[in-house]
Amino acid sequence: MKILVADAIADEGLTLLRESGFTTVVETGLSEAALCERIGDCEAVIVRSATFITQSVIAAGRALRVIGRAGVGVDNIDVGAATERGIVVLNTPDANATTTAELTLAHLLSLSRHLPAADRSMRAGRWERSRFLGTEIAGKVLGVIGYGTIGRIVAARCLGLTMRVLAHDPFVTESTLIAAGVEPASLDHVLAEADFLTLHCPLTDKTRGLINAERIAQMKRGARVINCARGELLDEQALLVALESGHLAGAALDVFAQEPPAGSALLGSDKLVFTPHLGASTQEAQVAVGVAVARRVANYLSRGEAINAVNLPHVPTEEMQRIRPYQDLARRLGRLLAALAPGPLDAAEVALSGRAGEFDPHPIAIEALVGLLQDQMSVPVNSVNARYLAKRQGIALVESRSEEAHDYLALVSVIGHHAWGTTALVGTLLSDSHPRLVRIDDYEVETVPEGTLLITEHDDRPGVVGALGTLLGREQINISRMQVGVAVSRQRAIAVIGISAPLSEPLLRQVEAIAAIDKVYQLTL
Repeated sequence: MKILVADAIADEGLTLLRESGFTTVVETGLSEAALCERIGDCEAVIVRSATFITQSVIAAGRALRVIGRAGVGVDNIDVGAATERGIVVLNTPDANATTTAELTLAHLLSLSRHLPAADRSMRAGRWERSRFLGTEIAGKVLGVIGYGTIGRIVAARCLGLTMRVLAHDPFVTESTLIAAGVEPASLDHVLAEADFLTLHCPLTDKTRGLINAERIAQMKRGARVINCARGELLDEQALLVALESGHLAGAALDVFAQEPPAGSALLGSDKLVFTPHLGASTQEAQVAVGVAVARRVANYLSRGEAINAVNLPHVPTEEMQRIRPYQDLARRLGRLLAALAPGPLDAAEVALSGRAGEFDPHPIAIEALVGLLQDQMSVPVNSVNARYLAKRQGIALVESRSEEAHDYLALVSVIGHHAWGTTALVGTLLSDSHPRLVRIDDYEVETVPEGTLLITEHDDRPGVVGALGTLLGREQINISRMQVGVAVSRQRAIAVIGISAPLSEPLLRQVEAIAAIDKVYQLTL
């Protein structure tokens, strides 16, 4: 497998990839057009923040399976286009967390004591002690916007400096914040109380321009702002106006809306402290990020383990090993549903019961969608894009689970809802690993869902199975297994037959012409 490294990573990361058996090509500084030319035969591409993986690049990546981002932000990657193509996007959110948090602290201390300006004054031969009157941070209020890994480290360090810490993160429970000694607060309350405001949230459509003129006006006079996250979280013009008016006492920026910020009016303000996107720029972080992204990409390509995938739900490795047989079963049931449903589905319902109900149904339900769609789409379908493609087809996904056991210790039900009613497939595992189909709608059948299957719906009367066997025998088609299920209330039956080779279309028509057979389905699992 070939991996393109489009931005520089630590040698330790490259060594890991090569020792893992991957062909690793390092080409940095490529234009979008050059990247499109280089990526065609690559299974993976690794980038940092400099290279943009656009929709055009993704379209050119014919063999592309995974995009690795060395760092946390993925705003330089078209995640939507990758998801549609079934390409996993992985990042390394924790590898440079300590380094970025420490830079935030450095900026906080620098702002409080005017260190860069004092250094410049001394180098110019001046001695201006009274000019650089600072402020203590002990007892001051730190406002943290975004309580992820970096935000948590910053908060913990500042609590150790005897600051009062308020945090706002709509995705973190109050109990988590309180347990860490941090005060949960609304965004408005954080803005109103903070002496120092630090940003640690991801850049999304909702957070872009989060700290704008209106929100800066909510801040107390003399407050200071630190941004080591993403430049576009902050309205730079509004910040400059607030600094020039004296509403804010200072700001420290490591990131900018445009990088480098050549010609920016910000550079003319002596109330601003700048660093050139140094959040991850320590020796330790460079090695940690390079090794982390290499390991994640290698694990995905070799074992399908998607650690820190931004477009896949995270499932712990131990649990993933336990649910894989259920995922395989669900995928087979999804393919059966695609073959048996009489028309387009409005919804696909996946229900787990018994032992299967102990697991999160979502990763299992996604595999049912993979099976349902994989023979119907012009693009490859996998766990990354299955839900997106189903939604585009107008298929809603319904998930449920119950630990209540019925006739079997564990059951997986995949039910298609359509204009004609429902089509239901139910399966189980023998010895926790061997898939079995146990029911189709009202018909009890127990058979192995593998190989080429011939499924017939017919009247429950003598001679049907014999006629079918005679026809197959004449065509030298062996029957490996056969299970007949009967719906007594309707005097109807269904046969699930394992056959040695697929039937041609004319032969399928002959099967359908047998008296009492209404419908014939064929698929290969």
